[in-house]
Amino acid sequence: MASQELIRKLEDTIENIPDFPIPGIQFKDISPVFLDSKLYEEVIADLAAVSRGKVDAVCGIESRGYLFGIAIAVALEVPFILIRKAGKLPPPVISEKYDLEYGSAVIETREGQIKPGQRILIHDDLLATGGTTEAAAKLVEKQGATVAQFSFLIGLKDLNGKEKLKKFNAEVYHILEY
Repeated sequence: MASQELIRKLEDTIENIPDFPIPGIQFKDISPVFLDSKLYEEVIADLAAVSRGKVDAVCGIESRGYLFGIAIAVALEVPFILIRKAGKLPPPVISEKYDLEYGSAVIETREGQIKPGQRILIHDDLLATGGTTEAAAKLVEKQGATVAQFSFLIGLKDLNGKEKLKKFNAEVYHILEY
């Protein structure tokens, strides 16, 4: 569980950009976190502490899930597995289609990188509606592994993404909630 000091530092660092990328959206810009190496280390330490001893690998969702996910995997001394948009990984791949607000999308992972029986942490920077994260969890399950945890820097409570992930019976952790 994040300390109040870490939460305060992040709230002071993450920028709120109104009306981006479209009017009415309050974009949470996490890029200033990367300007402070000590803060970044604190974030990784917090995210890794929640998962230590509970996971066998970390899956990061393209692309912002890589920013923290790789460092979490290194801190836990477990493999890091890419989850990418369709067509970005060489075959053979496992794919999962999911719905967006206007249309659909596909994410993929390399076949065989997720091993049957593994306990997987799925990481992304932000949990909003949960559609992409749900698709990532289905990719994990298709390969015989279990989603043990989901982690995020930020959770947006009003978009109910956490509800969508309940069916996976996995811990959902985020440092900040808006």
